[in-house]
Order: sequence, then structure tokens, then C-alpha cells
Amino acid sequence: MKEIIPLLKDLIRFKTMHSAPEEIDRCIDFICDWLKKRDLPVRRIDHNGTPSVISMPGRDRVPVLLMSHIDVVDGADELFEPVEREGSLYGRGSVDDKYAAALSLVLMARFADRLKNAGRSIDDLPLGILITGDEEVGGYNGAKRALKEIRADFAIALDGGEPDKIVTKEKGILRLKLTAKGKAAHGARPWLGENAIENLMADYEKIRPFFADQSAPEYWHRTVNLGTIRGGKSVNQVPDSAEAMLDIRYTENDDVDRLLADIREGISGEIQVMEREPLLISDPSPYLDLLLETAKAQGLETVTGVEHGASDARYLSDYGIDGVVWGAESEMSQHTPEEHLVIDSLEKVYHTMEAFLQRVESIDGKRRKE
Repeated sequence: MKEIIPLLKDLIRFKTMHSAPEEIDRCIDFICDWLKKRDLPVRRIDHNGTPSVISMPGRDRVPVLLMSHIDVVDGADELFEPVEREGSLYGRGSVDDKYAAALSLVLMARFADRLKNAGRSIDDLPLGILITGDEEVGGYNGAKRALKEIRADFAIALDGGEPDKIVTKEKGILRLKLTAKGKAAHGARPWLGENAIENLMADYEKIRPFFADQSAPEYWHRTVNLGTIRGGKSVNQVPDSAEAMLDIRYTENDDVDRLLADIREGISGEIQVMEREPLLISDPSPYLDLLLETAKAQGLETVTGVEHGASDARYLSDYGIDGVVWGAESEMSQHTPEEHLVIDSLEKVYHTMEAFLQRVESIDGKRRKE
């Protein structure tokens, strides 16, 4: 913790919001310099203005990849000054997700030092790291692009969560634009027009029955959220057009094409697919088994579970990499003014990761000698 916490505080002080892209650049440069000063491999890649850092040993394939990101949601200036209080570290990005970047960097450095002290090459490292700059806005130019450059057997997307749950399933994302048309008229004579906003709401009420009761928050089913509505130009005019954005999260039990066809058939307006992102479904893996065994040996009661949100881990299957999502405790504070990391949980994750990677290193070394 004497290494990780000061590094994490340094990272938090960068205001890495997407409204301040220069801060994302500065933070990525800081990480590159940190790696270079320790003679660790480092490669920065930029895609459509989004920077990422890859640190991989000089070998064809690495056993374990650690993924994290340094971009954050917007926050007030004071949130970028880290504060320790009652066993937690407060600040924007403390748990989503700069602690994971700090943890990955320190693990990489510690394992590299061990290898050097043993007279071995850092090419024998059991891990590589990927740190990206656009997870909060979809990861399209970060993880989705950077993973093309990486070959790994297993990946752990370190993110805010809890040490006792390793996420093996995350819902997929379907974002739709619903458009309704009407006929303009003066607001004093609405009978001469057709209100597009009313048509839009009528269509939304036809869409709602395709989704189960959403009052049971932990039930594993598809959900819909009416995120934004736009329509009308003046209060005294009947609007002739309106649109809404729908955020749908679906599970492996859903036929997305059938769902889209049924929605289109049932409404009067138009549906346009704006985004369609895959689920994370982790396949059985000896690395996952080993991680669970190691967590148990460290005194944790870690089990596998599901998550309703999405992360960059959803891109792993596109490149044939098994993976999970795991992390330190946030007490569900991410994206709030009270965002914080429970420091004790970070220590548990660190010691478990260290022991896990030591076992991976031993197994990998034996395999490479055979």
C-alpha cells in the first residue's frame, strides 16, 4: 500500500474527464514515464484521439492481462484532490478506475524486480497490462482497438466491485432512437395538428410490455431505460416531431433480432439502432479456477456472479481471450460525489493478485520448459 496509494493519489489529481482530453493525454504520458523510469516495456497507441498504454513482456503470448482505465465521469474540481478518511480514499476515479491502474503498475514493477534479482529476463513476466482512456464512453477507441495488439490466455478487467465477487457475466447493450412524427399547428388550436410527443409516449407505452417488471433490481432479465426525450420548438406550437433514446440491457436468454422486429411491428414510429454491444460471458477457465482457489487461500469468500452494467471486458471474446471482471470495494459510490475506495479491500485484492500471479508464473515456467 505504501507504493499503490501515493501513485493512486497522483493519478486522481489528473482531471481525466472527456471534457478535458488534454488531461487524459497528460495522465497517459505520466504512466508511460512511470514505466520507463523502471525499465519496464511500454508502448503508447492512439486511435481517433484516444490514448492507451500497453506494457507487455517481449514474448508471443502472456498468461494474464490486467485491464484498467483512467478516464472518469465529470466531477467538480474538489473531487480531484484525494482525501483519506475512515479507511477509505475519496476522489473522482479512486475506484472507477484509477486504483486498478495503480495496482497493475505496482504489480508489474514488483514482479519485474523479482525476476531481475533472480537473474532472469522480464520476458518471463506472467502478466501484461492495458490501460485505456475511453471506457466511460464505450471503449471503442481504447480497449476495442488496443486488444488487437495483444495476445493473452486470460484477462482480468479490474474495476469497482467487491473482492468477494468475480463477475463472469455482464449484460449486453442495445441503444435505440425512437422517432415519432406529427403535424404542426398553433397551440391554441391543437385539434388542427397531431402532437408528435404524445405519439412518442404512446409508442413507448407499447414498448414497455416487452420488458419484465423492473422493480426487482437483481433479477437477471432484459431492461429498458427511457434516457432522453427531445421534441417541440415552442410551448404554443403543436410539435411535428419528437425523439427518445432508449437504453436496453439484454441477457444471453434474449434474441435481440427478434426483439427488434417485434418492437418495430408494434409501434407507429421508427426505431434506429444506435449501438449494439455484446455480452460478457466467461467460458470455464483453469485461470478462473486458480483465481478462486487463491482467493479462498487468502481468506476471502469469493464466488462468481453477474453484473447488470457493462465494461470493456465485453470486447475480449472478439479476440479469443477468456476474461472476468473483478475489483476492490466501492460501496456503490462510483460516479457520485462520494466516490471512494475502501483501502482494506484494495489490500485484499493486491495480495490475492500477487499470490495468483506467482502461481501462474510457476505453472507457466514449467510449461515453457516442457
